[in-house]
Amino acid sequence: MLILPPSAPVLTPDTMRRAESATISSGVPALLLMERAAAAAAMMIGRFAPGRPILVLCGPGNNGGDGYGVAALLAAAGHRVRVASASPARSEPALAMAARWTAPVEALADCAPAPIIVDALYGTGLSRALPDDIQAALDRCRKAKATVIALDIPSGIDARNGDALGRPLAAELTIAFGALKRGHVLGAGAALSGRIVIADIGLGEHVANLHLVPPPLRTRLAPDTHKYKRGSVLVIEGSPNRGGAAQLTALAALRAGAGAVTLVGEGNSIPANAIMRRSDAEGLALLFDARTTAIAIGPGLADHPRSRDWLARILAGTIPAVIDAGALALMPPSHQSLPIVLTPHEGEFVRLFGAPGPDRVGAALAAAGQTGAVVVLKGPQTIIAAPDGQAAINTHATPWLASAGSGDVLTGIIAALLGQGMPPFEAACAGTWVHGDAGLRGGIGLIADDLPALLPQVLAGLRPA
Repeated sequence: MLILPPSAPVLTPDTMRRAESATISSGVPALLLMERAAAAAAMMIGRFAPGRPILVLCGPGNNGGDGYGVAALLAAAGHRVRVASASPARSEPALAMAARWTAPVEALADCAPAPIIVDALYGTGLSRALPDDIQAALDRCRKAKATVIALDIPSGIDARNGDALGRPLAAELTIAFGALKRGHVLGAGAALSGRIVIADIGLGEHVANLHLVPPPLRTRLAPDTHKYKRGSVLVIEGSPNRGGAAQLTALAALRAGAGAVTLVGEGNSIPANAIMRRSDAEGLALLFDARTTAIAIGPGLADHPRSRDWLARILAGTIPAVIDAGALALMPPSHQSLPIVLTPHEGEFVRLFGAPGPDRVGAALAAAGQTGAVVVLKGPQTIIAAPDGQAAINTHATPWLASAGSGDVLTGIIAALLGQGMPPFEAACAGTWVHGDAGLRGGIGLIADDLPALLPQVLAGLRPA
């Protein structure tokens, strides 16, 4: 059994600005917030790059003000620091911080790179393409192959959605002020932010509907546990010639902790002797068995009357269900009140709901509101959205999971967690993290068939609740 602990909020730039404004309105000067940011960043950079020459690239806004403050503090601590800029500071707190840098400011257009480059050109407010002169300077720094540390977010990443607004420098370390932003964990931002460290600048608690998926915690099994207390999952198989997909789902559900798993269909093979096989008639009877606690349908399923009949019966019942793959194409447009998890990949999502566009979080939330189901929009950063407006992003995964059958395994994991009593949103979040961890453990050469065998290692490695 798993539970989800609290996790880090992921803010939009607007939410972050509101948090800063509220803090300033409470009596904390904007300059003090900048000083806190600069002090935290300077301490981290000093530890990250002891003894190495540092070049700080400063823009005209508050991100540049952070950069000037960092440069002054690093120089005072004995580091070899230079500053380069294309234009002078403009905002009041940035001007105050720039005044603390008393050494020359080099022209960004022709400054020589250093082994460590601190990127403080543009922060989370950028929403347009990088200016040509800034882009040229970044390209020149890229050729120098320096180690880049970004203040708040790499310059040129849209903090709203992670889009690249040009050709940003890839940071090895990003020091995020106050909280994570969506641009850190979505799109190109996820690839270019490197290791992210959050610097507390005293903004207090953040109210957000979007969080990172945290590592789940493992609870102890009760002494009187038996197989049906651990959940009984039905996996509805497709046609026999497509049976491998449903068998992956069934084996994953068993390895993820379900006490009993039953494959329902006309096939005759099973992926493990512990998995039961039943005909459609016998499976239909299990829909009325109180011991049945979750259903998975879709992997290997084609569009024919049997598939539609099974889906209609599941949607007319009350048993929690995971709907994937072939079953997604058969979903009715009506709003559901059943505890359902839908697990579309990008192409399936487009066919069901239209193209998600640049705001994948918003698109997933709209889909959840439309269907009344938890929606798991699979991708490099998987988004989990609930009808009540909660959303989460799972970044704990690997591109090696982009392999045929991997999604069928995820369906089985989520079904097992639903069967054990986890609410749909929590089951979907925990399932994506567990699936991602199995992929990370598998690494190069991973195929979907490897994933179920890795699940006991993943579960054993979780911290006890």
